[in-house]
Amino acid sequence: MSLLPTRRPVTALALCVTALVLTGPAVAAPEPAGAPSAAALPYQDASLAVADRVDDLLSRMSLDDKLGQMTQIEKDALVPRSDLATYRIGSVLSGGDSTVSPNSAQTWADTYDSLQRTALTTPLGIPMIYGIDAVHGHNAVRGATLFPHNIGLGATRDPALVQSIGRAVAEEVSGTGIDWDFAPCLCVARDDRWGRTYESYGETPELPAAMTSFVTGLQGETLGAGPASVLATAKHFIGDGGTTGGVDQGDTRVSEAELRAVHLPPFKEAVRRGVGSVMLSYSSWNGVRSHANKYLVTEVLKGELGFTGFVVSDWAAVDQLDGQTGFTGAEIATAVNAGVDMVMVPNDYRKFLTLLRGEVAAGRVPQARIDDANRRILSEKFRLGLFEKPLTDRSYTGTVGSAAHRSLARRAVGASQVLLKNEGGILPLPKSAKLFVAGKSADDIGNQSGGWTVGWQGRSGPVTDGTTVLQGIRATVTDPARITYDRYGNGIDPTYTAAVAVVGETPYAEGRGDRPNGLVLDQEDLQTLGRLKASGVPVVVVLVSGRPLDIAAQLPDWRALLAAWLPGTEGAGVSDVLFGDRAPTGRLPVTWMRSASQEPVNDGDGKTPLFPYGFGLTYGGTDPTPTPTPGACTAQFRTASSWQGGYQAEITVRNTGSAALTGWSVDWDLGGSTVSSLWNGSLTTAQGRATVRNTAFNGSLLPGATTSFGLTANGTAGAPVPHCSGT
Repeated sequence: MSLLPTRRPVTALALCVTALVLTGPAVAAPEPAGAPSAAALPYQDASLAVADRVDDLLSRMSLDDKLGQMTQIEKDALVPRSDLATYRIGSVLSGGDSTVSPNSAQTWADTYDSLQRTALTTPLGIPMIYGIDAVHGHNAVRGATLFPHNIGLGATRDPALVQSIGRAVAEEVSGTGIDWDFAPCLCVARDDRWGRTYESYGETPELPAAMTSFVTGLQGETLGAGPASVLATAKHFIGDGGTTGGVDQGDTRVSEAELRAVHLPPFKEAVRRGVGSVMLSYSSWNGVRSHANKYLVTEVLKGELGFTGFVVSDWAAVDQLDGQTGFTGAEIATAVNAGVDMVMVPNDYRKFLTLLRGEVAAGRVPQARIDDANRRILSEKFRLGLFEKPLTDRSYTGTVGSAAHRSLARRAVGASQVLLKNEGGILPLPKSAKLFVAGKSADDIGNQSGGWTVGWQGRSGPVTDGTTVLQGIRATVTDPARITYDRYGNGIDPTYTAAVAVVGETPYAEGRGDRPNGLVLDQEDLQTLGRLKASGVPVVVVLVSGRPLDIAAQLPDWRALLAAWLPGTEGAGVSDVLFGDRAPTGRLPVTWMRSASQEPVNDGDGKTPLFPYGFGLTYGGTDPTPTPTPGACTAQFRTASSWQGGYQAEITVRNTGSAALTGWSVDWDLGGSTVSSLWNGSLTTAQGRATVRNTAFNGSLLPGATTSFGLTANGTAGAPVPHCSGT
């Protein structure tokens, strides 16, 4: 989800809504429907199939009931709270700056249950579904466990770890009653200037596709089949990471072939995993807004990919379609007819419902489209078990910020660290060393957690509970008295073994985080680093940032560079790597620019970066992926589609042996073609032949198992005969 910089303050909003109440509602309240009999109705029978329950419930719903289900509103806009039932509202959300007081798991759970009890007072008793952006943990709740942002998780190359994180997030979210998470973000970030780069798992489609394991972590293998099952959201469909210039909410100007090759695969994999909802992007594709693009939403997502869940708009995104402030009936009709099932209004729900009702009455939004949207929404509510268990499962409230979840987060932080330089093997540091620690992010949990941390844009300072990098260092060394800290580097002298500088970015989210004019370190960081350099003490830099920064000019002054990304609340995971309690194993999920003038810079584009995609050192040197030796596998080449001057292909690798493979390699004659993009593999070309090796997540194949990779190419496909070898 995104929030617009022009959000109205909640206090002003409350006054506006109160005025509406005093002068009469903008839309007449729905007529009460007949109350169900005491005997259970078919839709209330949990033993029936979901489709049968939906059919029965739909047959009993008025138009007002149906339009309400398609409406999602901000919690703080709900004035009076009884409007939740009066207008049959189907969903409530908390935006990035929406909170409760006191901000605790208990208060969130109490708030949820109060709202849900109101929703259940409608004649049909349809429960609401409550959404929130838990994008790196339950980040709206003070004291929750905050995991590394997605760019760090992409560096781990560990889908199983990410699935475990998804499960932990589901437990903490469930403990506050909330049943719908606006995550994961499956954007493929192609320009580091974009302020949402840290929400992406990486710049190539195979990384976000692999990390859709987060969906399984949130929902379980089957939505609602077990406890603490939370509806996941694949967002933002589609191409938000590929906008020209990295402009947030901009225009992705690429061919359909490139859109499909680069930006579609993660969503395809999320649909295969059964993701329950998809959120659309503010961005456009070749000038057409995603919220108005019926071809992409209805034909590709729902038709071609077979998505059976529901599509939700982003925050007030429907209001952007005509470029003017305020909803219009035409905007609503365009979005709903394009395939939007639920509209995140989020504030003026009375006006929205009046306009939507008018569009249906005029025939501009067909009744069949309303019924389809309701069928999709209600199906997910039934699958979640909301009709049977609508209130908070308090057995999970105590998991918020639990020791077990913090331990998992610390492990994830350690796995996400990417060692980019280690001159003279200065790392790992001796635990007995005399060390000087400096930098604005050394002792700042807000900085290390980044945006979407107890607030939309995040902020510096002690915003939540956890362990800073400095605290982790002091807890790791043999004598904390040998650690000196000064944020600005003042007081350092040549007697120190090393200086650890924790520098980088301060928190931001979309919009505010766009950097069209460069990605350099700020003046405070440069001055701090200058003081450390002047002392003659070897400098180890820990870079806390949501993306690569332009540091080529400073790099020669540093003995070591560790990319820590945005690690979240468990800063001890950084010290684990600094002192060798675990070796660095992270690999760059994005290409690291030599200078900002290279942007956009991505794997395979022919540019020479400072550090290539996939780069990462470990202690003792590099740790390259071994080249597979010949083994028992086959590869089948299939042309998926073609057009004048190009084609898209899928190659299926099968383990034909009796033992498991741990890696594979496929090569074939290109026949004069040139590969323009590739996913789910690592490509090299030489002497007219292409060689594709497995990625970290698809190299293991049991006997008889298959995996696949895909590509687009310029030229004619022909009928290549690929050769497969494996280990």
